[in-house]
Amino acid sequence: MELSQKVKKAIFTIKNKKEHRYDEQSSGKYLKRILISGLLSLILLYIIIYTLPQTVLDVSSLLEYTTIVALVIFLFVLVFRYFAILIMAYLYINQYTYKPTTGFFPFVSIIVPVYNEGVVVADSVKSLLDLNYSNYEIIIVNDGSKDNTQEVAEALVGYQKGRLSDVKVSLINKPNGGKAQALNAGIKYSNAEIVLCMDGDSQLSPDSIKLAVRHFSNPEIGAVAGNVKVINRGKLLTDLQALEYIEGLNMARSAQSFINLVNIIPGPIGLFRKKAIEEAGFYSSDTFAEDADLTLKVLANGWKIYYEPNSISYTEAPERLHQLLKQRYRWTRGIIQSIRKHKKLMVNPTINFGDTFIMWTMAYEALIWPVMNLAANLFFIVAAIFFGFTSLIFFWWAGLALLDLVTALYCVAVEKEEFRLVPYSLIYRMVFILIIDVSKVMSTIEEFLGIRMSWGKLERVGALRSQN
Repeated sequence: MELSQKVKKAIFTIKNKKEHRYDEQSSGKYLKRILISGLLSLILLYIIIYTLPQTVLDVSSLLEYTTIVALVIFLFVLVFRYFAILIMAYLYINQYTYKPTTGFFPFVSIIVPVYNEGVVVADSVKSLLDLNYSNYEIIIVNDGSKDNTQEVAEALVGYQKGRLSDVKVSLINKPNGGKAQALNAGIKYSNAEIVLCMDGDSQLSPDSIKLAVRHFSNPEIGAVAGNVKVINRGKLLTDLQALEYIEGLNMARSAQSFINLVNIIPGPIGLFRKKAIEEAGFYSSDTFAEDADLTLKVLANGWKIYYEPNSISYTEAPERLHQLLKQRYRWTRGIIQSIRKHKKLMVNPTINFGDTFIMWTMAYEALIWPVMNLAANLFFIVAAIFFGFTSLIFFWWAGLALLDLVTALYCVAVEKEEFRLVPYSLIYRMVFILIIDVSKVMSTIEEFLGIRMSWGKLERVGALRSQN
């Protein structure tokens, strides 16, 4: 059924609610901490003064022992991290397999923010009309695009024929203000109980809404994170990213979902209880990772966040190295900004222990792990060149490659993915992850130096259209 009446253009000015400010600890507690810290410092100083005269210093032996100790510590952390994530991910999948379905089908608003997405916005919206769900609408938010996005979107406005029913497509045109403001405009316009936020260049699988909304029958669930997959495969760089999404991101989300504490709801697909977003003060524009920022605010308010592996969003991945590095540069700085923004939650677990735990894991992954990985590899190179430990490099690489190979096999089997991605695990850790970690370290340095950055935009090649 075609209607000629179109939705009027609308411009919203979103003012985010002020975040809740937590009271500072009393001066008595600060004094107690100072006294305890001073006492521990005196004890450590005494141990150093007492043991230093009895220590025989030998540079060669010191370097050898340092090498062994550093290697053991790094390998212990690496193996513990891998198996902890793997075990929790397995427990989650086992739990998920026997999770009963529900007859919960609330009205859902799909918010599609677009900025210069004229190449892909029509295909994205048309894919949304093929969803295996009958109770939803589509709200396109044009964030001041300078290409033909507005003209393409206007042609889609009205009631369009969907798979199960007619679907209302609305359009909001607003001045450019960033993705966060665009999403806020769509959320404020919506009257739905559940909102699905996505990227304008993404496409959803037919059962994505149906499988995700059932978890909201649990009143404690405030949001559901979807599964992001790379669509433009076939090149070395994009295939490595496809494996990274499966092994590095989705496995971690599965582990976090076991305790209902997913740390980042991905931009290409995230479903929220509208009430949870309103309580969190909507999306904020003061970080370059609005998804991570909102996730932390939702968790801080006591909501649980679940991961639905079969709610899939297909997205284009960077096809060139410099585009990939720009993307990860922004991701890293955005996550660090979000952590710094909510730093009070890191040092005070009594506010929300789950949020504190998640923030420490995010800080470890963003700040500590990349440095450890680079330092360990540099350590082995130096040891091989100057101390003749050349065999260590081979065993080091072989051990990590075997660990990644087993993990890749598990992840590919669980997600029923392409088996051809498994061999990429042999170079995944020693090449791809090293490049990403270099970008993360540089991003961290620039963030703490306060160097200005701007939003970058990935140039679209229309991979979603060609895959259709």
